[in-house]
Amino acid sequence: MDYSEPKKGTTTVGILCEDGVILASEKRATMGNLIANKNADKVLKIQDHIGMTIAGLVGDAQVLARIMRVQTALYETERNKPISLEAAATLFSNVLLQQRYFPYWVQILFGGYDSKPRLYSLDASGAVLEEKYVSSGSGSPTAYGVLEDSFVEGKMIKDNLPIAVRAIRAAMERDSFSGNGVTIAIIDKKGFRKLTQKEIEAITK
Repeated sequence: MDYSEPKKGTTTVGILCEDGVILASEKRATMGNLIANKNADKVLKIQDHIGMTIAGLVGDAQVLARIMRVQTALYETERNKPISLEAAATLFSNVLLQQRYFPYWVQILFGGYDSKPRLYSLDASGAVLEEKYVSSGSGSPTAYGVLEDSFVEGKMIKDNLPIAVRAIRAAMERDSFSGNGVTIAIIDKKGFRKLTQKEIEAITK
């Protein structure tokens, strides 16, 4: 196995809804052709109103998640209010930009709910794009086929959950680096919540 290049591959999906944000991924972690883990958690809670997905090197992404948890918690402690999604996305961008010469090998989907739902994509260069729907990782071309065909702006979380599941499952069918099940989190006025496997299985029945 060639270790000279980072090994990465995954599929993550984010969908902006009228009442919140959906973040989804599959569960396979790979090292080249080896399936290293069949239950990788790629949808992470940052604060009660913020979550992120990870595509790329798991170690880099875990470091970034820890940095963001600490920095957003520090912001809340100093100002006695939760950080806004726009400010958090800018903070995340600055963290990535500081490492541009030795970048984190990641592509991040980042979203949540403050005064309204917001969804962003960030790459290793620190570029930030606000999105209505987005996918990242090696399975994203297939996932985008589902998203672009099915997404309708202004729909609620319950309407978009089947689209998120179909997008991830379609990618798992075509991308060998994606597989082993679906993880979904929703972030709305009530905060961050991961769906149970029973809830996910019931979505497309």
